[in-house]
Amino acid sequence: MKKRYFAFASIMIIAFFLNGCLVTQNKYIKKSEEADKLAQELALEREINQALTQQNLALKESTTKLEQKAEETSGTYQQLLKEMKAEIDEGQITIKELKGKLTMDVVDKILFDSGEARIKEDGLKVLQRVVDILQTVKDKTILIEGHTDNVPIVGRLALRYPTNWELSHARAINVTRYLQEKGIDPRILSATAYGEYQPIADNSTPEGRAKNRRIAIILLPKD
Repeated sequence: MKKRYFAFASIMIIAFFLNGCLVTQNKYIKKSEEADKLAQELALEREINQALTQQNLALKESTTKLEQKAEETSGTYQQLLKEMKAEIDEGQITIKELKGKLTMDVVDKILFDSGEARIKEDGLKVLQRVVDILQTVKDKTILIEGHTDNVPIVGRLALRYPTNWELSHARAINVTRYLQEKGIDPRILSATAYGEYQPIADNSTPEGRAKNRRIAIILLPKD
């Protein structure tokens, strides 16, 4: 009987000891898993913080570049206003700036004789003053737009320019070529024709038609 009791007591002691070891082992495994999870969360948080830091730096750099471009555009705008003051006062040139886009509208009579696409001598002098300013511009593209009124081309002139499309195109191309000849990088130049289809004034009046017959020189930020 004593032997059985001793055996039973021994088994209970061993079982208790083993159970304690298992509990300790389970606690260790649980703590280890929690530590691994915490380490993974910390690593993920570091990656997120690093990504946010890089994003903020990139945004700050982009904002700085945009501000520099805006300042440059504003400087060009002020230069053109000063240089073209006489023509602006006479209503022959209008200059506007909006969100980094600078547009200078030049009425056709400054640059061309009626129905002609070849730039006249006085027009070349006006354009040269513009070129002197545009040559200092960086990180911009320069778009030359040709516009007309809605009066159809008739008579002998129609043999050369069947419609206002052809006339506005020829004028825009000739201005663009002149800018290139005077040193403007042709890779930042482009020319387009709108004919009569983008008026800025009422074509039903002589004054409105005169405003619509124009060359637009537009400065845009590079993409």
